[in-house]
Parts: sequence; C-alpha cells; structure tokens
Amino acid sequence: MPRYTVHVRGEWLAVPCLSSTNTIEWLGKEAVRRYMKNKPDNGGFASVEEVKFYIRRCKGLGLLDLDDTVGDALEDNEFVEVVIEGDIMSPDFIPSQPEGVHLYSKYREPEQYISLDGNSLTTEDLLNLGKGLYKIKLTAEAESKVKKSREVIERIVKEQTVVYGITTGFGKFARTVIPNSNLRELQVNLVRSHSAGVGKPLTPERTRMLLALRINVLAKGYSGISLETLEQVIEVFNASCLPYIPEKGTVGASGDLAPLSHLALGLIGEGKMWSPKSGWADAKYVLEAHGLKPITLKPKEGLALINGTQMITSLGCEAVERAGAIARQADIIAALTLEVLKGTTRAFDTDIHAVRPHRGQAEVAFRFRSLLDSDHHPSEIAESHRFCDRVQDAYTMRCCPQVHGIVNDTIAFVKDIITTEINSATDNPMVFAEREETISGGNFHGEYPAKALDYLAIGVHELAAISERRIERLCNPSLSELPAFLVTEGGLNSGFMIAHCTAAALVSENKALCHPSSVDSLSTSAATEDHVSMGGWAARKALRVIEHVEQVLAIELLAACQGIEFLRPLRTTTPLEKVYDLVRSVVRPWIKDRFMAPDIEAAHRLLVEQKVWEVAYPYIEKYRREHIPESRPISPTAFSLRMSADDSHDHRHQNEL
Repeated sequence: MPRYTVHVRGEWLAVPCLSSTNTIEWLGKEAVRRYMKNKPDNGGFASVEEVKFYIRRCKGLGLLDLDDTVGDALEDNEFVEVVIEGDIMSPDFIPSQPEGVHLYSKYREPEQYISLDGNSLTTEDLLNLGKGLYKIKLTAEAESKVKKSREVIERIVKEQTVVYGITTGFGKFARTVIPNSNLRELQVNLVRSHSAGVGKPLTPERTRMLLALRINVLAKGYSGISLETLEQVIEVFNASCLPYIPEKGTVGASGDLAPLSHLALGLIGEGKMWSPKSGWADAKYVLEAHGLKPITLKPKEGLALINGTQMITSLGCEAVERAGAIARQADIIAALTLEVLKGTTRAFDTDIHAVRPHRGQAEVAFRFRSLLDSDHHPSEIAESHRFCDRVQDAYTMRCCPQVHGIVNDTIAFVKDIITTEINSATDNPMVFAEREETISGGNFHGEYPAKALDYLAIGVHELAAISERRIERLCNPSLSELPAFLVTEGGLNSGFMIAHCTAAALVSENKALCHPSSVDSLSTSAATEDHVSMGGWAARKALRVIEHVEQVLAIELLAACQGIEFLRPLRTTTPLEKVYDLVRSVVRPWIKDRFMAPDIEAAHRLLVEQKVWEVAYPYIEKYRREHIPESRPISPTAFSLRMSADDSHDHRHQNEL
C-alpha cells in the first residue's frame, strides 16, 4: 500500500492510500481531515469541504494538479505539502526547504566514494563532501580500530567500572554513578537535553560537512562507538538525510555540544531533518522514506557523537578554502585596476621582493608580473603612458604584494591548523584500545581552530580594506582621469556612486566582525567548564567577513571593467582581456543607470565559483614555466606559495626614479 508524508500547517502526517487511482485532491482532503482530527477546535474549520488548498511537492516545490491520480503524479512515500488558501506564513515557521534550495533541486546521488580513516582528510575533500559529490566508506584499518575501541567500552560496562560519561553523569554530575540498567537512557537523555541550540539551521552543504567530519573523527577509533552504529551514521550521510542544526549555541568547549547534539538527535529519529527528497520533515519520516532506521544508542555512543570541535572546524574548512580562492583572485582584480589607473609594474620587480623574502609577498608580486609584464603580454594601455611624468603609484597599488602577501601567508598558516584539527580525535574521555583504558583529557577544547579563524578573519579582511580604496580611486575623477563614478552624463546618471558606498559599508562592518571572539570566555556547567574558546562564533563571523571581502572585490572587478570601457579602443594584456571578457559574459557595460544589485551578485558568483582564477591561471603558470624552468605548475586550488626568481623587468614609467 503506497503511503505519503503530507505537511499541513507545520505538522507532518502519514497518509496511507488504498488505491493509486485516488486523486491528488483526495490526498489533500484526507491530510486536512487527519489534521482537523488532531486539533481540539478542528483547526478552525467546520468541515473538510470548506477548506480550499493547493498541493506542491516538497522537492523542487512543483505544484500538483488536483485532478491527477496519486499513482501518476507521485512516487511511493513522497513528501508533499498542503498549502491552505488564506494562510499567512509565520516568520518563525521552518520552511519546507532551506535557503538556496534551487541548488539542491538539482541534487544527484553521487556514485563515487571517499574512504575515511580519520587521518588523511583534506579541507578540499571536506568541501566536496559538503557539496554532495561523494559518498563515504571506511577503510579496513579504520573498521578494525573502531571495533577494538568498542571492546574497551563493553568491558567497562560489563565490569561496572566508574568512567566519566560511560557509567557516570556529565559535567557537574560527573561523580553521579549511573546503574547499568539506565546507561542507554543516559545517552538518549544527553542528546535530548543538549539539543538546545537556537538560530537558523545550517545549510545542507554545511550540515553535510559537519556530519562527514564527525564520521572522520569517529573513524580514528578513539571514541568508543560501535562499528554498527558508525555504519548507520554513514548510511544517513550517504542518503543525504541531514538533521536540523541551529547555528548558534556552542561555546567551543566541551566541544560543540549543542550543534552536535542536534546532529545526533536527527540520527535517533527525533527533531527535524532535511533531504533532497523530503524537504524539512520529522526525522523519523525522513529516515523511513530512505529505508533507514533511527539509531539506538549504546553506552557511551551519545557522548561519542556530540563531543568534539567539528562545528568550528567544518565551518573553518569552508572559510579557509573560500579565503584562498578570493585571495588568489584579488591579485588578478588589483592588476586589472592598476591597468585602468595606468600604474607601473616597477614595484613588482624581482629584486625588491628578494630582499624581503616573505613567501606570500613574492608570490603576489610574481602574479602581477605574469599578468602585466609588457614584454610578455603587450598592452596598448601600458604603452599609452610609457613616458608619462608620474614617479610612483599610491600604496593601494604599489603595496599589493606586501598587503596581499601576508593574507596568503595567513591562509597557509590557518589551513595547516585546520587540516590537523579535522584529522584529530577530540572526544572525552579518549579510548585507547592498545592500553585497554580510557583517559579524560581536554582535546575537545576549541582554542586552536578558534584562534586560527579569528586570525583568518583579520588577515582576509585587509583584501577588502585595500580594495575599497582602489574602488575610490576608480570612481574619483581627480585620481583616475576617468568620468566621475565611471558613467557618462554624470548627474543624470550616478554610476558606481552607491556601489562604492556598499563597499565602504561592508569594510566598516568587517572591522567590527574582526574583533576576536576567542579573547572571550564565560564559565559554564557550574564552573566545571570554566574556560571556553567561543570558536563557533569565530567560525561563523570568519565566513561573514570572507563573504564581505568577496562582495567588495566583486564591486572592484565591475568598476575596473567599466573603467576599461573609457580606455577603448586600447586593449590591456591578453590574460586581463580574458578576465574582461568573462565579466562581460554575465554583466553588460554600464551605459546609463540600471538596477545594480544583480550585477554585483553576478560578479560575486564568478568569484565564489573561481571563474576569474580559472581564466587567468593558465597564463600565470605559462609565465612561471617560461621564467622559472625548473618550477612545477601550482594547482588552481592549492595554497602553496612559491618564491619566484623572475629576472624580467617591466618598462612602464621610464621616468620613475
């Protein structure tokens, strides 16, 4: 007998259907009838017949024809939503789909797997797992370690040894011994009581990353979880069944208890859960729709699922990868701005950077040379001002290697810490099977990723700070020798006037967000957890800072391309012309004022998807091969920073002293 899960005014109802010839309208009326039956006041309706509604799929939100049969229109156990005419959605209502659902309506179940062993996961791997590009399986070695670790827990339970979190309460209740008959209940109570987060839910991508990272930590074999339970968790991940996880509530020690508890709550079939098939629904229905059963927690397993720094670190992975992407592309955008403002490349001379040999600085200078070297890439714009009387450029152009360079080095430093953290055991107590004992420690403390992500935010912010000043130079006719605000008929048209204001507003907001959250600590759990990292906020605000940086640089990219329009028919270097062409494929030139926000979003999307880097990267690496023969290409997604030994000099501004 087919069955459908129907959402009516915030409640989920299982509606069996005796015949596949019943209509969609019948399904809606039957769901409303069951809804009314559960309400003391019949939900405010006198009868089912008076209720007017329409029905849509939860997946993709497609409307259904009320006259179609359920057999023709729906799959067995499909999730649908009854929308009653006249209802106004409460602002507190959990929508049937998360933000960005248009991206997930295209979700396709992956065919490839990543094997996790707890030791070799990369930040790039985790991002790809978050995007739903891979399923997960364990290595044989990981399975063996997990089994041996569980044997230690089983012995502790059998011998009724007093061990924190296994046969005792938690936090302040660590001295309260729990009888064996209540050990399973102890773990369920732990998950339920600790599911106390607030705020918007994590997006599906971020939830998938969090779940994948927790699996990786459990695969190390120091948590005491059973292989059976871990395999169930992996099945949930592979089905893309994602629990409702509020983004706020962790203080970053003892780990990310609240968000990870919400994660575990969904795994045991409670709370809300999302999948591409169902949208948001009760977890038990979502699991059932995918042929899965809720996990039954054994002793220690609730604690194994919720104790660790995976919320901080999974968000940190996204932050460090996005930071690396925008840092690379910031060099390209700044080079384009320098061309438009008729700057010189003399400040990027190899010898200058050889005597201050920071890796990031040298690499940024090299990228500028690779994009602007007039001997390698002739530029008509550069040639037009070769013999001008300008001596040197403003700091916002001349000092890009020094300013952008430290951002690159900051990202490399933070990525090293995050990579270590995603392959670390962060539970308490730790289970050491070789020693056949458990040891209580402090690996759950999030200070490492918290401090690193605070540092990341401070470092990456500078890309926006210097970019906003370059936007000012582009828009200010006294500095750019271009029309005011990069538009003709100024006064009638305002051009980039308010786009620059937006950039200034984002930079100002970042200054507040860059205050380190990890300098704060509040004692919790009756002073048993008397120092915490506040790493959850460090991670979330780092992502906000990075998004603002992306948006500011998107505005600079648009402004620089608009500046090119006023220099035509002169052309810039080949790689920068390719960047210009890319931008013009999504944003047309600014002839007169128009709705600008979509243009900024289109440019922002190019940066998020690393399209600007993809266009310029081949030219950068070709230049590297030709000027440093022994060098190997740098991957477009790698963070390695290479010292360059290029001896070439650009000949712009011959009069510079």
